[in-house]
Amino acid sequence: MLIKNTQAKKLTSAAISVVIAAGLLHSSVQASGFALIENSASGQGNAFAGAAAYAEDASTVWFNPAGMTKLKNNQIVVAGHIIIPDSSFTNNGSTDGLGNPLGGVNDDGGSTALVGNFYWVTDLADKTKFGLGITTPFGLTTEYNDTWVGRYHAVKTDMKTINFNPSIAREVTDKLSIGAGLNMLLADITLTSAVDFGSLLGAPQQIDGFADLSADNLTFNEFSWGFNLGMLYDFGQGTSLGVAYRSEIEISAKGKARFKVPAAAAPVLGSGAFQDTGLQASVTMPQSLSMSVNHQLNNIKLLADITWTGWSSFKELRIQYDNPVQPDSVTTENWDDTFRYSIGADYDLNEKMTLRTGVAYDETPIPGPQYRTPRIPGNDRTWLSFGMTYEFNPALIVDVGYSHLFIDDAKIDHTLESSQSPLNATLAGTYSGSVDILSAQLRWNYDL
Repeated sequence: MLIKNTQAKKLTSAAISVVIAAGLLHSSVQASGFALIENSASGQGNAFAGAAAYAEDASTVWFNPAGMTKLKNNQIVVAGHIIIPDSSFTNNGSTDGLGNPLGGVNDDGGSTALVGNFYWVTDLADKTKFGLGITTPFGLTTEYNDTWVGRYHAVKTDMKTINFNPSIAREVTDKLSIGAGLNMLLADITLTSAVDFGSLLGAPQQIDGFADLSADNLTFNEFSWGFNLGMLYDFGQGTSLGVAYRSEIEISAKGKARFKVPAAAAPVLGSGAFQDTGLQASVTMPQSLSMSVNHQLNNIKLLADITWTGWSSFKELRIQYDNPVQPDSVTTENWDDTFRYSIGADYDLNEKMTLRTGVAYDETPIPGPQYRTPRIPGNDRTWLSFGMTYEFNPALIVDVGYSHLFIDDAKIDHTLESSQSPLNATLAGTYSGSVDILSAQLRWNYDL
């Protein structure tokens, strides 16, 4: 047991390092808003249907901590997900702040991304489990050509997060388990865009500068905190119900604004604006509530889930500058709450192999074209998922999953909100696209 414990510690340290590194890589938005649902490869295979109603593995730390009581072994799980977007943008009448047609190329802004997860569950006491999850629950990356038609709205958007989620679960009765967790969310955010200084000087689109805004909450007194709760009830005869809640988490980040102003735009600097300065911004990550059911029918597990996410907390993105003459940068969001619906099934082909499939419908929180921005150009999406689990031996299990996301065409008609009206360009057009997600996961029952 000493050898196995030593091996577990070494693997745990290595896995945590890999997951943190993955969390610092680019992430693409594949759930509603800028949430990432890719927190399990086993769940990926059935579109995360029933994720809160049964504990397939230690990833239940994220989906419903109460499920930890159903795990028979001490377990480590490491997962990775490759997200491959395929998108395009078609311009349809975009204009600068003076009403002139916007020049520039079309661009899609998408890039392949990597997301990682780590989970650990162990016995704490009789009928009590402790777990730790390290995930990337929120993230978004879009990066366009510097000369694309929407450059005044966005060039690069990069939001990386890492969430540390220690949890505890207790089996209250043979039928009822409860769980709770603490969440510490770290974030690093970069926003860049071109600035049409020419529109302020009578030469629209001829004298472009650049704004580079970056902020994070990586110092201890800026860490963002939240909590999650879970309940799992076994009705008997193969049927269980899971309910899981995650609280809002407010990210308060500080950083730096850097402006590149061409020499021809020097007269603009006379006001004292567009000088490098400090900045601060706050964004509220939404609360969510999931309800899942699981029914075992011989060697088939039937699964369903509905998840509500409170995106209506995202009213605006406001960036405040230390420079008193630099006006706030404001983007009105006015997002709506959303629902995600999923159904799926797991089929035990034999003692070694399980096959999975599922479908899901994921609503967008963006209320309309005037609120859609090229930083987050999402829309409603339909998931089609397949997966497989193979048990090499009782201690070593591998999961793989694949999802294809059909994304509805997304119209955009967004006008910037600068206090200087010549800067208020309008981006009008349509985004079209789809996404493929490949997931793989290793489970190790290290007490066997």
